[in-house]
Amino acid sequence: MIKKLLIANRGEIACRVIKTAKQLGIQTVAVYSQADCNAMHVNMADEAVLLGPAPSKDSYLKYEAIISHAKNLRVDAIHPGYGFLSENADFAQQCEANNLVFVGPPASAIQAMGSKSAAKRIMEEAGVPLVPGYHGDDQTPATLKKAADDMGYPVLLKAAAGGGGKGMRQIWHEDEFYPALQAAKRESMASFGDDHMLVEKYLTRPRHVEIQVFCDTFGQGVYLFERDCSVQRRHQKIIEEAPAPNMPEGVREQMGEAALKAASAIHYVGAGTVEFLLDDDGAFYFMEMNTRLQVEHPVTEMITGEDLVAWQLQVADKKPLPKTQAELKCQGHAFEARIYAEDADNDFLPSTGHLALLKPPATNAFIRVDTGVTQGDDVSVYYDPMIAKLVVWGENRELALSRLYQALGDYHISGATTNIPFLRKVANSQAFKQAELTTTFIEKFADQLTFDESESRGLPLPAMALYVLLDRASNEKMGRHVSERDHTSPWQQLGTWRANSTYEETLSLEVNNHTIRVEVQHIKRLTVTEPRQWRIKLPEQEVVVSGSLNGNTLQATIGEVKSAFTVVKHNSQFSLLNAGICTNFQLIPPDLGLDGSDSKDTNTTAPMNGTIVAHLVPPEEHVKRGDPLLIMEAMKMEHTITAPSDGKVDEYYYAVGELVDGGAALFAFTPHTTD
Repeated sequence: MIKKLLIANRGEIACRVIKTAKQLGIQTVAVYSQADCNAMHVNMADEAVLLGPAPSKDSYLKYEAIISHAKNLRVDAIHPGYGFLSENADFAQQCEANNLVFVGPPASAIQAMGSKSAAKRIMEEAGVPLVPGYHGDDQTPATLKKAADDMGYPVLLKAAAGGGGKGMRQIWHEDEFYPALQAAKRESMASFGDDHMLVEKYLTRPRHVEIQVFCDTFGQGVYLFERDCSVQRRHQKIIEEAPAPNMPEGVREQMGEAALKAASAIHYVGAGTVEFLLDDDGAFYFMEMNTRLQVEHPVTEMITGEDLVAWQLQVADKKPLPKTQAELKCQGHAFEARIYAEDADNDFLPSTGHLALLKPPATNAFIRVDTGVTQGDDVSVYYDPMIAKLVVWGENRELALSRLYQALGDYHISGATTNIPFLRKVANSQAFKQAELTTTFIEKFADQLTFDESESRGLPLPAMALYVLLDRASNEKMGRHVSERDHTSPWQQLGTWRANSTYEETLSLEVNNHTIRVEVQHIKRLTVTEPRQWRIKLPEQEVVVSGSLNGNTLQATIGEVKSAFTVVKHNSQFSLLNAGICTNFQLIPPDLGLDGSDSKDTNTTAPMNGTIVAHLVPPEEHVKRGDPLLIMEAMKMEHTITAPSDGKVDEYYYAVGELVDGGAALFAFTPHTTD
């Protein structure tokens, strides 16, 4: 019987496992890196042990150290979570060799599915339908390209040992093949220590539908229905739902039976997910099997009422499955939105930051938040930038989607750029409401998901402007000055007084990563005791505002309406909260040309914290605008920096392998000039 459990992971999945273990009366042990010494999962566990420095290879991937700590602490079992060591067959074998229960499938099953090419062969023999592709051992570039040419473009390159979109590239034309192959192999080697690739025909309008399977040690297996995970960026899911909408009952049963056939072929035990591509005509094809608990397992829990972690522990304890197939029921509809620290308007680049404000929506029977961070934590460059998973349930899809949209509006985060505004756009888009799902959803419906200037009408811009004006007035009264100003310049000493005119100015506000200009007219006061007023001019609105600022509370009169707002300040960023909505903004200082910078400077800066992976061209070599120059890796993803114009790189400022701060100049660049 499992009495003490070590969780070989971090973040929200470690917290998730600890929560169920405590409910079952099981003692828990957390592991952590130096970067995570004060993390939520460390504080939740009964005991915690340090593994090493922040990089995963020096901490969470050191399974010898994990097993040693488990033995010293008299642990009965190890739960690997997802990611890190969860699909490492050697780790599973070492657990067994040291009389530790591995809460997952046998090492042989992990090994069988660990190679995508080997998995395809096994599935083919088991009669599971496959996407046409090349899964052979001949890995010469010419052989791989010939397979792609024979299949016809587009094709998909995939890392045989991978998952989560790592080492994956879409190739639409023949001339893109070799550069894409090099990038995919490099990313695969960095992520999995293996650059073996397979090539598949790329379906242009598929849905990503997966089946949750569970098997016990008595040879029994069930499937807990399906999840649609089609809304993805960079081949990684951001919104999942269960059950899959518009799924014919017959196809659901066929897919479920195929998933169980796949599990049976490798003598599977525990929780697993069989992923399929579902085509327009109802045909489906095996994609891969993840031999672990999935990130999106909560939506399955919401529609079945089952605790899948509890199921895992029961099966690992050599007990039969809690329910048979006939006893499992699918009720209602559920969504999961992954809250990431990333910039959706900048190619979803991951971001780091200090979570100065972290206020999730209130949880209840319909709304659940799985997270591993608290207010005041930092989003680190070392790990995946997921902050939380927001999960909602409703009696039907329409109600569940309405709850998702509202709950996203109630999720307030400041200190790091997040994808919450983008997720709200997806949830509110007509295409998503109508379940026009495909793995290219984001690209296909980009027009519904990009910022529209008309959206500014729904933002509390007058309140933001009022806060900026009151805050500035308060600073001036206290003798403080805004750091961006040049205090020696007479133009910065004028204030708002004018002899024979009304002072007007333009405030540039960056709101949810978009610049909006607000015209402000300072209304003259007849007496010094009269409250200050300003006329705010917007393209479709003109209103007089006044108010007061007391700490974090803004009392605002906007036109005839009085409202109270809470403002949270973090460095130069602000979060404005009112009526369940959080709007992040900052004031963009005017460019007065006083900083002495050369406007012709074309040095390219790092878009985020990361590590230099490769220099793609040598210094002094002529390049064209858009040519790849340098590759950075951050938060498990590669990012290519391209030439800003025709020209040449004079020198690189960082060597391969060096860590770079976001905003740092990466190289000196001289643009090409014509006489």
